[in-house]
Amino acid sequence: MRWLSFLLVLTFSLQAHSLQAHNARLLIVGDSLSAGYQMSVDQAWPSLLAQALQKYNRSVTVVNASISGDTTGNSLTRLPQLLQQHTPDYVLLELGANDGLRGFSPQIPQQNLARMIDLVTQSGAQAILMQIRIPPNYGKRYSNAFAAIYPKLAQEKQVPLLPFFLEQVIIRPEWMKSDGLHPNEKAQPWIAEWMAQQLSPLMASSTDSGMSSS
Repeated sequence: MRWLSFLLVLTFSLQAHSLQAHNARLLIVGDSLSAGYQMSVDQAWPSLLAQALQKYNRSVTVVNASISGDTTGNSLTRLPQLLQQHTPDYVLLELGANDGLRGFSPQIPQQNLARMIDLVTQSGAQAILMQIRIPPNYGKRYSNAFAAIYPKLAQEKQVPLLPFFLEQVIIRPEWMKSDGLHPNEKAQPWIAEWMAQQLSPLMASSTDSGMSSS
């Protein structure tokens, strides 16, 4: 009986380790677009993302470290501690909108994001960058210069660049808050599904070997 109990415990431990070995960790570092602006945390799309990714055979623990109002400079300051605390496999950078809305020179978010990508890479994680665009009322020249920093960074740093999900949401007024800048609660499930579709090709499947969760 003792041997049987030992074998059962050993089998359970091996199965638990195997499940953990395939559970990757995604850290999202963003602003109000990812923090769930004026809604409960469990309604925001990052809280729905893990379940959406399961449809693509991706077992992922999602850690949402987004803070409303954060600039790239704010998040750069926070990033080293976040990397140490969460030891992610992937880091999604959804940042820059607040830099643009404050009229910062595009060079500022470009330099900050470049440094963040370097920190993520040095930690052993895969950085994933999201394209950000600002409203056209800031002027075509500034808006174009701002938007151009993302494909430039993605090419220079050799990291994936995701499309800006807000462009798919803002065309549906019923999905937007009255400020015209933030998606509302109704949009969050769609964003989660769309993000899962974008992220899944960049992640190892649950049946792949070599993925680990710290």
